[in-house]
Amino acid sequence: MSSSVNNNLPPENQPLAHSGAGYLFKGFELIRLKGIRRFVFIPLLINLLLFSGAFYFMFIELEHYMALLLDWLPDWLEWLSAVLWPLAVITILVIFSFIFSTAANWLAAPFNGLLSEKVENILVGQATQNGGMLDIVKDIPRTLGRELTKLSYYLPRAIGFFIILWLLPVFGQIIWFLFISWMMAVQYKDYPFDNHKIPFSVMKEALKQRQGLSYGFGITVAIFAMIPIVNLVIMPVAICGATALWVDHYRDELL
Repeated sequence: MSSSVNNNLPPENQPLAHSGAGYLFKGFELIRLKGIRRFVFIPLLINLLLFSGAFYFMFIELEHYMALLLDWLPDWLEWLSAVLWPLAVITILVIFSFIFSTAANWLAAPFNGLLSEKVENILVGQATQNGGMLDIVKDIPRTLGRELTKLSYYLPRAIGFFIILWLLPVFGQIIWFLFISWMMAVQYKDYPFDNHKIPFSVMKEALKQRQGLSYGFGITVAIFAMIPIVNLVIMPVAICGATALWVDHYRDELL
């Protein structure tokens, strides 16, 4: 690791964090590193536009449909409104935080890969080249192909878990949240793997071998993605944290 970049980074033989959640919090530090901030801008802007517009629209629509639902309830079930509102808000947050995270990652995929690459270079002490539009353009086919692979992995499972979500209240929501957390880990931890052209199947197996780290990281990302304002910056933060996790736990083993 390059000590000249930031004195707050631990010594070379020390891990950057000690838990999956810790790596996400480390991401908040890494996005402020000199040489990294300019690569954060575009992913941050895409996330900001998508999440702010999406959540504003969702909660406007939620109020409308909840009013229709409450009007439909008989008088003797009016007490259910106190239960339905928080349940609806939690369900909307859990479902749509991941949907719009996926959309944002699709749009920003080439920039996300570049951000991960620059963070890794700094953490391992390699010279960081000035990446430009040419680097981004040449990586578009590969990064979008990888996103398609992730989508084909996600969609069949999402359909099954989504059915469970509605058939089994509470339990279904817990199962859905755990699935979303796993997908958050897959989504963000895959960027450094993809930068080194490591196959998706190998990446999945590597994550499964350290499921505690993967779920700890994914659950924390999923929770932060549901928090207004914080979710606007979560994408670049998660990329930085996932890259730090890669450097500590996967890089030496797989390269």
